[in-house]
Amino acid sequence: MKGIILAGGTATRLFPLTATTSKQLLPIYDRQMIFYPLNVLVKAGIRDILIIISPEHSGHFLNLLGSIFDKNNIRLEFKVQKTPRGLADAFIVGEDFIDNDNVTMILGDNIFEDDFSEDIKNFKSGGKVFAVKVPDPERSGVVVFNEQMKAVKIVEKPQKWLSDYIIPGLYIYDKRVIEVAKQLEPSNRGEIEITDLHNWYLERGELEVGLVKGKWLDAGTFDSLLEAGQYVKEKKISEKFDPIINQAIMEFNEELKALAKKKL
Repeated sequence: MKGIILAGGTATRLFPLTATTSKQLLPIYDRQMIFYPLNVLVKAGIRDILIIISPEHSGHFLNLLGSIFDKNNIRLEFKVQKTPRGLADAFIVGEDFIDNDNVTMILGDNIFEDDFSEDIKNFKSGGKVFAVKVPDPERSGVVVFNEQMKAVKIVEKPQKWLSDYIIPGLYIYDKRVIEVAKQLEPSNRGEIEITDLHNWYLERGELEVGLVKGKWLDAGTFDSLLEAGQYVKEKKISEKFDPIINQAIMEFNEELKALAKKKL
């Protein structure tokens, strides 16, 4: 299993904060946002991770993550995406990285309380995504369930109410995802929609939709960024990170302190 974190984009909703650095490098309580999706992948045993970033902030990611996991057998790769073409495009950008393996992609601004390690470790083929109940489903890809809570349809930003459940930013797919993404036609927005990718597998009876049980936060606005920090502090989520992540952050901090002392 390979891992991809999508951490590009301009994040205009968070201007002026994102005028100086990437959204995914903004703090969520006591650590940068990027560590939360990283933890999801590392906790699931994934050791090869591609981080897709925008060109203007590539140096910022390298300064933080370039060698932080060298001692832990976790290999991070970075790929610059100059022009975002939709979430599904990430699988095309990461084609050489994914190779013939299955892949888990997580959005760099999504924070989950749930532990998805078993879902990722036990995945064999097809696709698996997750659904979470929200008060404003019209802003996202909406999943419609039948009476047996089996997914029957996924619609991107429907104009009329269909369901209170949406698909958050965690997707597990087999190696076919690359070729499927290449076949997708851009939407009216000019993007390769992740919803079309989900439906390709759903129509073939190969998409499993699980339910998110704990808190899910999309830290893409000032309010949700603040809420995420408060929730992480209250529930001590960062203290429950994989030991590899916490150890790497601690060592990174100690190195910075040592360098600062030398300069005094």
